Amino acid sequence: MQGKYISRLLESEIQECLQDFPAVALLGPRQCGKSTLAKALITDKKDVIYLDLERPSDLQKLSEPELFFAHNSDKLFCLDEIQRAPELFAPLRSVIDTNRRNGQFLLLGSASRDLIRQSSESLAGRIAYLELTPFLLPEVNNTHGTVTLNTLWMRGAFPDSLLARNDKSSRRWRENFIRTFLERDIPQLGYRIPASTIYRVWQMCAHNQGQLLNTSQLGSALGISHTTVRSYIDLLSQTFMLRVLQPFNANVKKRLVKSPKVYLRDSGILHFLLKIDSFDELLGHPVLGASWETVVLENIIAARPDWQPFFYRTAAGAEIDLLLIRGSRRVAVECKASMTPKLTRGFWNALDDLNVESAWIIAPVEESYPLKKNVRVSSLSYFLETALKK
Repeated sequence: MQGKYISRLLESEIQECLQDFPAVALLGPRQCGKSTLAKALITDKKDVIYLDLERPSDLQKLSEPELFFAHNSDKLFCLDEIQRAPELFAPLRSVIDTNRRNGQFLLLGSASRDLIRQSSESLAGRIAYLELTPFLLPEVNNTHGTVTLNTLWMRGAFPDSLLARNDKSSRRWRENFIRTFLERDIPQLGYRIPASTIYRVWQMCAHNQGQLLNTSQLGSALGISHTTVRSYIDLLSQTFMLRVLQPFNANVKKRLVKSPKVYLRDSGILHFLLKIDSFDELLGHPVLGASWETVVLENIIAARPDWQPFFYRTAAGAEIDLLLIRGSRRVAVECKASMTPKLTRGFWNALDDLNVESAWIIAPVEESYPLKKNVRVSSLSYFLETALKK
């Protein structure tokens, strides 16, 4: 199973952007499949040069980047782990402006564009940024049932964890991923933070999965300042480990919660940090609902990047897990980790406040069905296939 390439939903968009921009940056967490996807896209192309900037021999070729690029000016360059060499963005701009053609560079990076220094200024107007996540449910649904929703939920969506030969192998992969991220990846980005400190912040976020961010409380528990906690959370967010979901703050004549929510972005990493080793353990754990919320949010936000994601909560208790906005359109999503979801008064009050066009209760159900007009209980797959299309 691990040896078989699984198509990614982002493939066509990458191809289109290469036709429309001189450079395309494909960003996402380590081990999410960026290199595999890029190699699949370029395998049949002629005149492509692939360089892994973590490999000293490849990095050495770019000791004089302008000479190297000029000598191969008719080729597509795929530069992997570009965050290792942010100084390349200045010569890239010169090469792009000299050649004046689209499809010159495909850049792969394991950090957000805010962490890849100089990129936003140097290549403004010349580059398209795309984010690749670990596997989405529609991608593994195409593997003819070899991966179930519960497997993806329990192991998370990183390819090597999801497709491991058994649960023990999956846990071992996640353990090593976390260790490598803390001990190698963070220092390579230029941060001198003890691995144990970042681990504790990460684990505290896991214990508070899907809850409002309270940096003072976290700082007090960890023995560090709230500003330091915030800087660590920003770092974990910009390396795609955490999602900081902002509250919806439009004028609805209600007292609204103003603090963001924080989620670990991968349910498998969440479960490892909380020492949840089986699906049966997860079903009896207090994090069950927040874990399901993670799977739903990450799939929807990644599959529909043209919609802005927020959550909605008032001081009076009206609440929606995910509010999707595009222009004047509003769609509400509530996550329930139950095959017989029960909705609170706060949900219905929130719908009255927001004037949404439709509301969806996403649950691990097989059949979707209407509850009220414009309110529907749905599986995650059905929502991704049918909602937000028009």
